[in-house]
Amino acid sequence: MFNDDSQSAPVEEGEIYEVTIQDIARQGDGIARIEGFVIFVPGTSVGDEVQIKVERVLPKYAFASLVE
Repeated sequence: MFNDDSQSAPVEEGEIYEVTIQDIARQGDGIARIEGFVIFVPGTSVGDEVQIKVERVLPKYAFASLVE
């Protein structure tokens, strides 16, 4: 299979997405979801509609930063 390590992730590192923060993680980061895939976004609150840049994609979740 081609690109085996990210086959389950609907997001790509370096890409920008529009998301709504749906939850807050135990550490206080906002949680957004794209196609059910969890993305942690520091500095956000539930209900925020934000643009994010994906920084790191792991098999089950990703980390992103806010785009100013």
